[in-house]
This record gives sequence, structure tokens and C-alpha cells, in this order.
Amino acid sequence: MKKILSLLLFLFAAAAAFAQKQERPLVQFTGIVHNADSTNVIVPYVSIVNTSYKGQISQSNYEGYFSFVVHEQDTIRFSSVGYASVNVVIPANVQNKSYTVQVLLKPQIINLPVFRVFPWATTEEFTKDFLTMKIADDDLAIARKNLSAASIETMERTLPRDGLEMSNIQDFHNSILNSHSTVNPLLNPFNWGSLIKEISEGDKSRSADNSNNNSSTTGN
Repeated sequence: MKKILSLLLFLFAAAAAFAQKQERPLVQFTGIVHNADSTNVIVPYVSIVNTSYKGQISQSNYEGYFSFVVHEQDTIRFSSVGYASVNVVIPANVQNKSYTVQVLLKPQIINLPVFRVFPWATTEEFTKDFLTMKIADDDLAIARKNLSAASIETMERTLPRDGLEMSNIQDFHNSILNSHSTVNPLLNPFNWGSLIKEISEGDKSRSADNSNNNSSTTGN
């Protein structure tokens, strides 16, 4: 019994020593994520996953900076929306237990297939709307509608007048004002005497002319 216990203790101690021997050294992993096409452009909030150690997840900050502890020979995956994923393997026997890198992510353009949204849930609804659809007028029909008497009359009532029309209206208004400012001479009583005198003198001159004409005729 004692021999069995001693053997078990020895096996446990050997397993612990082997496990300690297999444990890889820790490394402080630090770096900045940049755009591969332009190293002056950083990539913020990149998802970082340690695929070799229980899927440990980290993230870069808004300046693309990251720093966390990993093991030697761990595989670290960097991924971000719009970029192709990149894997970084931590080397063995790292000096000073610190490893710094510049991670470059390549922009990835994904062309999605065209997706069209139609407002009809079924083919029957589409057929019904299609049969009741009103076809739009062509250019000739639109021009005829715009030049119709009813359309022109509506536009005259609703559309504002242009500069030429306003100028004509102003001229007409000025002519009306000027016509009212002109005084009719017949409305002035002082002018009646002159008018009667002119008429009388005209009658006298016509009578004298008639008398002269009659005298000439008798003498002949």
C-alpha cells in the first residue's frame, strides 16, 4: 500500500514538473494598428483575439494602440470591419519579455449583390397595381396641356407678373392720371364768353361773304 501511494505521489510530482516545464513564458505584446495602404492612417477599435489561449479577446483604442500579456508562440488575430484579417505569431525567446509590432490591415472591398425591394407582397398585388396604373403623358401631351386656354387662364390668375407687364401697367396708370389732370375748357365759365364771341364773329363773316357773292351774281 505504501509503495502504491509513493508511486502516485511521484507521478503527480512528475506531471506538475512537466506542466511547469511546458508553460510558455509571458510576453508584453504592444503595438499600433495602421492602414496598409496609408501608414499615416490608424485603424481604431480593432478586435484582437488570442486564438492560442482560450480565445482571449482584446481591442485597440481610438488611436489604434493596444497592449496586453500573451505567451510566446501565441497566434493573435486582428480584424476590423472593412479590412482583411491579419494573424501575428509571437516569436519564441523574446528579449526583455516585450514584443512591439506595427500591424497593417489591408482595406477590403466587398461587392454585394444588387438587392431590390418591391412594394408588393404578392404577384396578385403587383398585377392589380399594374393594371390600374396611369401611364404618364409624353412631352407632346404635356405641351398641349400647358398651352391650352384653361391652363393659360389659370397661369394668368396665379403666376406673378413679370417686369414687362408691370412696366406696361405703370405706363397705363400714369396715362390715366395725366388725363384726369387735363382740364376741359368747356367746364370753365370764363371761357364761354370767348367761345360765344368766336361763334358770333364766324357767323358775321359768313354773312358778309354771302352778301358779296350775291352782289356779284346780280351785276352779271
